[in-house]
Amino acid sequence: MGQTLTALLQARWGDDWLIDPSGQRLWWCLEKLIPVVAEYREGCGSHSPSVLIAEPDPVQFLATCLAAWSEGCTVVLANPRWGRGERQQLQAVVDSAWGNPLVPSMAAYPCRVPEGQPGQILIPTGGSSGQIKFAVHSWETLSVAVEGFCAHVGVEHVHAYCVLPLFHVSGLMQALRVLVTGGQLALQPYGDLKRAEFLPLPPGGFLSLVPTQLQDLLALNGEFVPWLRSFRAVLLGGAPAGKSLLDQAQALGIPVALTYGMTEAAAQVATLLPEEFLAGNRSSGRPLPHASIRVFNDQGQAQPLGQPGRVVIWAKSLAQGYLGGGGEMVVGSAHPTGMGDGGCAGDVDGVVGSAHPTGGEAFVTDDVGYLDAGGYLHIVGRSSTKLITGGENVFPEEIEAALLATGAVGEACVVGLGCDRWGQQLCALVVMDDAMPLHDLAERLRSQLAPYKLPKQWILVSDLPKTAQGKLSRPQSLALAQRILGMDF
Repeated sequence: MGQTLTALLQARWGDDWLIDPSGQRLWWCLEKLIPVVAEYREGCGSHSPSVLIAEPDPVQFLATCLAAWSEGCTVVLANPRWGRGERQQLQAVVDSAWGNPLVPSMAAYPCRVPEGQPGQILIPTGGSSGQIKFAVHSWETLSVAVEGFCAHVGVEHVHAYCVLPLFHVSGLMQALRVLVTGGQLALQPYGDLKRAEFLPLPPGGFLSLVPTQLQDLLALNGEFVPWLRSFRAVLLGGAPAGKSLLDQAQALGIPVALTYGMTEAAAQVATLLPEEFLAGNRSSGRPLPHASIRVFNDQGQAQPLGQPGRVVIWAKSLAQGYLGGGGEMVVGSAHPTGMGDGGCAGDVDGVVGSAHPTGGEAFVTDDVGYLDAGGYLHIVGRSSTKLITGGENVFPEEIEAALLATGAVGEACVVGLGCDRWGQQLCALVVMDDAMPLHDLAERLRSQLAPYKLPKQWILVSDLPKTAQGKLSRPQSLALAQRILGMDF
């Protein structure tokens, strides 16, 4: 798999690898775009040519990305649906020429990336604050992730059914796995899939979903169940999945593969194989061959098996850093996240700051989890979301998962309110699917959770605040709870 992107495109030129109602439109777009990008690159002089892509059409998005990337530009991926606020953040980072598209019919624009290097690709990411930033990747980091995926799941050719956006790492990596391995890619808007407009993918393919999508498909009609069963694996990630959803999928024989990954690591670094899921395993699986995972406490000491701590990743697929968002990602140093003198990120066999034997560098995540005796990773929550009530550490994700597992709650967010007695008082904001009294909902949790994990305040809402990336915004949820309870002063 050591070919360059340019060589791969040449080898597959004209190959009908994209299953899409538009047929050969990808190659038509590439043939049109590559000379335009080459001319733009030549006219950039001494500064590195950079292209911002905010194209809503997925085929044109993919074509523009491949054209600019193969021609040595710095490629910046953007969400076409970002509003004015997000675009202002974006403009401050990459200084895009919004009024001057490279091709009039496509939303791809010249831009300037500070210290951008030829062949870099910037993939948007962001924390719970919703502040936009980019993980800086390269063809090499993403190719390593493709190789690791293929080795882990035991396939030579990847066929993928993609309904996730290509500006997300979860969507982009599906296209790259197919391109690199000689497979086929079904590219379809999620709305079309919900109407059961299935595209013909070869047998043994992979479908990637987030938990809410799987829940939607299972609730629509029985037509989706045999279709979901037809895949080699339904890769499920992006957010925690509720116990009831996973139990339902297992009962229906759907080959779910729970995944753990992030934009910074080029998507997956651990994946549970579907046969393990169907046997009842609910972990995030074992690390992929290109990655290694360890768990450390806040003092930089390795945690015993079964003991939660900060998840640290070594991988050749790690991004080179961040751009924008005020965040700093440093890999390969003794203390990648400034965790103090313990040096947990680089403490490998007593050598602080070394690379792991896999050849990758170290990255301390914000995730809290543990490894079991079988080498499986279990995610408990996030360090940044940890709440302390009455001296006890509580991870809101655990309580939220228990709420979703009742089947009566569509969305949940647990926040910590300032409290003189407890330090933080747990408050649950819930969107109800069933007309269940909040008192009954609280009673259901008593048999599931320790008393100190039970919320003391309950708020019923119609929806929960989301970030620009569509994820739950905990800071905004906390502000909402404070406002409703009259504490915003």
